[in-house]
Amino acid sequence: MKSRFSLPGGRFIKHVARCLDTTQILVAGYALYMLAGFALLSLPFAQESRISILDNLFVAVSAVSTTGLVTVDPGSSYTMFGEIVLAALMQLGGIGYMTVGSFVALSISHKLSRFREKMARTAYSLPEGFDPARFITMVIIFTLTCEAIGATILYFAFAAAGEERPLWSAIFHSISAFCTAGFSLNANSFEDYRANAAVTLTIATLSYFGAVGFIVLSEVWECAILRKRPFRFTTIVILRVTLIFSLVGTTLFFLFEPSIAGFGLWERFLAAFFQVMTATTTVGFNTVPIGALAPAAIVLLYGLMIFGASPSGTGGGLKSTTLAVMIGVMASVLTRRSTIQVMRRELAPDRIYQAAASVAFYFLVLATVLFALLLVQQGSFEEILFEAISAFGTVGLSMGITGSLSDPGKLLIILLMIIGRAGVLTFGLAIAARDNAPAQKGDNELVL
Repeated sequence: MKSRFSLPGGRFIKHVARCLDTTQILVAGYALYMLAGFALLSLPFAQESRISILDNLFVAVSAVSTTGLVTVDPGSSYTMFGEIVLAALMQLGGIGYMTVGSFVALSISHKLSRFREKMARTAYSLPEGFDPARFITMVIIFTLTCEAIGATILYFAFAAAGEERPLWSAIFHSISAFCTAGFSLNANSFEDYRANAAVTLTIATLSYFGAVGFIVLSEVWECAILRKRPFRFTTIVILRVTLIFSLVGTTLFFLFEPSIAGFGLWERFLAAFFQVMTATTTVGFNTVPIGALAPAAIVLLYGLMIFGASPSGTGGGLKSTTLAVMIGVMASVLTRRSTIQVMRRELAPDRIYQAAASVAFYFLVLATVLFALLLVQQGSFEEILFEAISAFGTVGLSMGITGSLSDPGKLLIILLMIIGRAGVLTFGLAIAARDNAPAQKGDNELVL
């Protein structure tokens, strides 16, 4: 007998599914959650003192996009209710609102509709062979397990350090770290914990788990623990690129950043490792003032913020796999190979097109918004560029100008955070009209 039960809004969801494609639904869904968070943060009892409408919108978008840029200090500006709202928004933004809804559907009906399966594949860029229902269940279980373990360790570390609210601070920062959101209840992020290995290494571990992506985590679990099959090519590329970024970045930061030169050896290593980690994973915490970094370190962070995150993870910006493909294209041209290869594996043409489109669209949007920001925002070119890259990559690091953004500047940063959370290519597909017109015949020789 067919069950009469259906989830609330089922008819509406089906109607929307017929009118929009999956990329448009994803972008619209994130926008709705951002507006809902904005409405909750705007409630009088969510605020310690009056916060402007635009600032509440900015913080809500930053939380759902898991960016971490804030125009007001969350720890002193919002009440406990407001902080709980922020934690919920970070959680929804980090693991994806479709994941939560699909998990509820699985719990009730024990299966996913075709629509939800399609949405899951789009949201997580799932390769062939991944069962969406099983994958979503693993995402929820792994997320809650990691955050619970992280919160437990942080609780004892914060309590030992004399934190005023150690339990809530541990829970909040565990969620923020795993979702690579970068929100902190501390006015100066983790600068006071720069030499505290228990805090910094726990935050780093949670951030790496969130950033490398749920595809990698599920692969590692099945291969290393259950010994089911060897790693897929995507997992190998992600782990290798992330490891290279971390090792090379930490070494360069450790050797050439003058602001940490006076630290003890261990403290200097922790500071270098943490700052490279926070840019690579796009978590956005800091243990040293970003505005005091040397230009060489800032350039290093540019590259890490743009390419550090991985597919199906909680980070934003361009992905580590996209960088691998672009390096493969460059290597193939320079070595005069007829095929594009990464780690001796020939790539399918559609993957090359997607990577090239992502890079082109990323820099087109970044250049356009940067131009507009330079017209409406006070600050040096370096500070504004850093802010734009950080927002677009949903990183959350800042050289100190976020709090002084003009109203038009805030709106432009909000736009970058929305695009960054949806995904560069996903957002482009959502707003682009289909073009089925045939190509023109004739001269097609283009000199490069």
